[in-house]
Amino acid sequence: MEPRVICVLLLVSTLALSSLAQGQLETCVVDPHKRTNCGSPGITPSQCKDKGCCFDNTVRGVPWCFFPVAVDNPPEGRARAALGGLKV
Repeated sequence: MEPRVICVLLLVSTLALSSLAQGQLETCVVDPHKRTNCGSPGITPSQCKDKGCCFDNTVRGVPWCFFPVAVDNPPEGRARAALGGLKV
C-alpha cells in the first residue's frame, strides 16, 4: 500500500477507537414502544441511516426510523469485541 493510504487508514482507526474508548457506544436494540421517532412518514431505510438513525419496519404502529440509544457501560465482552480484542 501507498504511505498515504496507510496514513488515512491509521487516522480513521484511531478516531474510531477513541470514540469507542469514551464509552459513547450506541445501539439500535430498542424496545419498539420506547423508540423516539427520527424521520417522517415514508422515509426510506437509506434516508434514515443517512440521518444517523436506525430503521426497523418489522413492528407496526411504532416508529420505523428511530434514534439509537446510548450504551454507557457495555458489558466487558462487548467492549473488548468492539475494540478488536484489546483490553480496555
